[in-house]
Amino acid sequence: MSPQPPSSWPSGSRGALVVNIMYEQWEPGVAPGLGPMGNPLPAGALDHQARGWADYGWRTGVPAVLDLLRRLDVPATFYVSGCLTETRPGTVEAVAAAGHEVAAHAWAQNRIPALLGRDAEAEEVERCADALGRLVGRRPRGWISPRCTPSALTAELLAAAGYDWFGDVFDADLPYRLDTPAGPITALPFGLETNDLPMTVRYGRPVSDLARSFEYEARAIVGTDRLAYVDVTLHAHVGCRPAGLLALSEIVSTARAAGMWCATRSQVADFVVGDRRGAQPGT
Repeated sequence: MSPQPPSSWPSGSRGALVVNIMYEQWEPGVAPGLGPMGNPLPAGALDHQARGWADYGWRTGVPAVLDLLRRLDVPATFYVSGCLTETRPGTVEAVAAAGHEVAAHAWAQNRIPALLGRDAEAEEVERCADALGRLVGRRPRGWISPRCTPSALTAELLAAAGYDWFGDVFDADLPYRLDTPAGPITALPFGLETNDLPMTVRYGRPVSDLARSFEYEARAIVGTDRLAYVDVTLHAHVGCRPAGLLALSEIVSTARAAGMWCATRSQVADFVVGDRRGAQPGT
């Protein structure tokens, strides 16, 4: 059983803000399955427009959001495709050097765990941990699968590989301990209400709605007796453009005005269920 959640976050607030930056890449010869133009090309044709759209992430999005996070003095959790350690290692190193959390986001975005066999998925989980660990000096503590879609074995394989938490979780509001055949892992729910990709690309809402969505979520929890956190998610190639960064600035301003705690995902997990490596909640 998970321990009883604390009565408040370290800030004394009932609410916390977690900024997530999805830093994604696809394998060579593969384009994102969803692009800004919407209509897919015929089978076998590489969508160079979608590939160029995705390349905004490493070329412009990551440097821009790192600069904004520095100016706002806000920590973030970056979910990094493992292949970026080979193709764009300098950008991944810059994320770590800025003090942000580096989590794993599979090897490439077209590598969906639910479509892999056990051995292939286990190899991918370990490959990501090794590659990111070698590059930034610390193995990732957390994982989110492409499109947040795990297999039935993902939690077990992550626990076996030494991960502390995974975010392919949608059945709760707060982290909880999940026991697997390979040992325990923290299930850290991932909120989708304030997420640039479904909101602006899939559903066609304006980028400014990110700030509006967060405002509603903050109002729903701040000042109540309910401990909660709000995920705000920008993709480096989608929301880390000027309008999305303005929305993120407004979100941080709203969070601070409400006295919310700005934290990484690992900090949230540790505070609620403790650090599997020995630290106590809240340290």
